[in-house]
Amino acid sequence: MNEIDALEIVQYAIWTVLLASGPAVVVAMLVGVSIALVQALTQVQEITLTFVPKIVSILLAVALSGPFVGAQLSTFTNVIFQRIQNGF
Repeated sequence: MNEIDALEIVQYAIWTVLLASGPAVVVAMLVGVSIALVQALTQVQEITLTFVPKIVSILLAVALSGPFVGAQLSTFTNVIFQRIQNGF
């Protein structure tokens, strides 16, 4: 294995992590921005108000995007195992 192979594996791993974490991060961002907007409009600055909706929405996003995340991780694992089998 040379430097190019290592860089390709690292690049593919980073891309897989971004795709796998994307749904949860996007949902957390959207819920956080919308709660911040509601707090700014109503001038209710309660810190604990953001936790429950964010946690519930992230759990729902993870549950709904589970097959997608699993497919991404499975594809990454298969690619790595094929590269190991072929001797990089």
